[in-house]
Amino acid sequence: MSNTYISVIRDRGQLTIPDKIREAHDWANPNSIVTIISDSPDEIIIKPHKADVKREIDWNRLWKMIEFSRSFKGKRGNLSKFIAEDRKRH
Repeated sequence: MSNTYISVIRDRGQLTIPDKIREAHDWANPNSIVTIISDSPDEIIIKPHKADVKREIDWNRLWKMIEFSRSFKGKRGNLSKFIAEDRKRH
């Protein structure tokens, strides 16, 4: 059974998945890793990411590394803030 919902793509390509869909799919949570497929110009498919069986990914370690890199502050300010502002310019 297929249900249709309307959502808006916001700045920087952010898409909010409606509550009903997130409730029906336990993998659609904040910070979930997903695979996005676009084989045709009028369709985007979002699936839960499946780690390579041969090489398991330590997601806790990965998120800690991301948080660590975001924490860097230089003489001219916060690196994360600089990157976010730079993205807005392009």
